[in-house]
Amino acid sequence: MSGRPVKRSLTLKGHRTSVSLEDEFWQAFRDIAKEKGLPINALAAEIDVNRDPEIGLASAIRVFILHWYRA
Repeated sequence: MSGRPVKRSLTLKGHRTSVSLEDEFWQAFRDIAKEKGLPINALAAEIDVNRDPEIGLASAIRVFILHWYRA
């Protein structure tokens, strides 16, 4: 476990954005996207649309992952 966030680029609604997540979260995010049959950018766009504007995208992704594995 690295513990350090890794910054990667995503494309949301045609615009590039950077998100910093720990390697374990990136892997879980990719696994969930694959399970849902979605590209990772499409899953990120879904999370982005549904998140509270006061919450950052990286936090929203982490909470999404947590809820996914709790369900």
